Amino acid sequence: MHNLWQYQVPLQKYMAMMDLQETNERLFYKLLIDNVEELLPVVYTPTVGEACQKYGSIFRRPQGLFISLKEKGKILEVLKNWPQRRIQVIVVTDGERILGLGDLGCQGMGIPVGKLSLYTALGGVRPSACLPITIDVGTNNEKLLKDEFYIGLRRRRATGEEYDELLDEFMTAVKQNYGEKVLIQFEDFANHNAFELLAKYGTTHLVFNDDIQGTASVVLAGLIAALKFVGGTLADHKFLFLGAGEAGTGIAELIAREMSKQTNVPVEEARKNIWLVDSKGLIVNSRKDSLQHFKQPWAHEHNPITELVDAVKVIKPTVLIGTSGVGRTFTKDVIKAMASLNEKPIIFALSNPTSQSECTAEEAYTWSQGRAIFASGSPFGLVEYNRKTFVPGQANNAYIFPGFGLGLIMSGAIRVHDEMLLAASEALASQVTEENFNRGLIYPPFTNIRKISAHIAANVAAKAYELGLATHLPQPRDLVKYAESCMYSPTYRSYR
Repeated sequence: MHNLWQYQVPLQKYMAMMDLQETNERLFYKLLIDNVEELLPVVYTPTVGEACQKYGSIFRRPQGLFISLKEKGKILEVLKNWPQRRIQVIVVTDGERILGLGDLGCQGMGIPVGKLSLYTALGGVRPSACLPITIDVGTNNEKLLKDEFYIGLRRRRATGEEYDELLDEFMTAVKQNYGEKVLIQFEDFANHNAFELLAKYGTTHLVFNDDIQGTASVVLAGLIAALKFVGGTLADHKFLFLGAGEAGTGIAELIAREMSKQTNVPVEEARKNIWLVDSKGLIVNSRKDSLQHFKQPWAHEHNPITELVDAVKVIKPTVLIGTSGVGRTFTKDVIKAMASLNEKPIIFALSNPTSQSECTAEEAYTWSQGRAIFASGSPFGLVEYNRKTFVPGQANNAYIFPGFGLGLIMSGAIRVHDEMLLAASEALASQVTEENFNRGLIYPPFTNIRKISAHIAANVAAKAYELGLATHLPQPRDLVKYAESCMYSPTYRSYR
């Protein structure tokens, strides 16, 4: 840690950590676990975003497995080249939508590598059981195509049949090589592919999309916890989203499902409390014909509205959620409108990295006179306002996916079900203590993350057993204890 503290620039810390991961894996995880709050932003968002942008020029040695269009017809052979045989989790990307930074092609490998280091550090999945994969189908990023240090194929992205066939061969090869119970996490695919891949392979493979499902689960947990401050149930609230991509529609759908579960109304009915704004304005019925399929369930009867601030004034939401990938879109007028409508407006600015966040924590607290209940996707420091200290929440997917994955692995689950996501949200919300609430926290501190992950894993596994999707039988009596016993721990043996 002393050596890491000598670096002033986060990217240098990232490079030092990556070198350590290559040369002394156990020490890398020991450091990360013992200093999780300090090092999480280094090995993951926001620093990993800059690392992906500059991946070619900071490249030292390959991490993970690269599968390109050139390997078509030979993907099974390529998978067999990976030295570890017993793989439990694969995180795969095609680099088309890295965080809020767009198409970074092959340089998106930083994301699967970062995510899997969190699976180990926070969820206790053995490092040797993790496989990061980047599928290189080219890039449409002109700057990268001209960059002398770009490491991927120098061609425009493959689409249509060429793309689908490669992905299909990949999914088949993974199942053939690693069996039915390997978890495949799709990461940072573009919207159109993300929804299709999840729908297509959700019935035949153990697949999970962190951008759609993980984000939804962590946000739902934050909302359940926030209700302790504002009162009422989810069904008593009205939600407005800025951004109707993977994250926005994924969160909206999970909120609707939890509402439906709590109140016994159909999901279609629950959706009517949730409104989405995309780049063209409020999503309404009159736009239905031109909407992408995943936006259509959110088109309600209303006059068209183009500006977010006008939508806030008319819809009168109690909760405002940003997943637009566009920074500074929650303007002073928007926050003030939320504060004039609500005693305690709930404002989640979730876009990553920090530069793309819809507003800063300071703006949210200042413009709402310190009344906002705020959470963001990337971390913000403490905020002093009116002689009071506010602790911004971080709706970080790292709360959910490591424990979620561990729960699937330890139960031997063969499919992911929406009810498992709800179980994960409820487990996370239940970990927020009275002491945390008194400090204004809607998420527990990351210092206890392994304990939190064990509880999430136990809840997810219990749901897998209940739904008949678990294959590790009989069911362990104490699932929390069993989860803790399954976790990899980078301890050093004492020889004296």
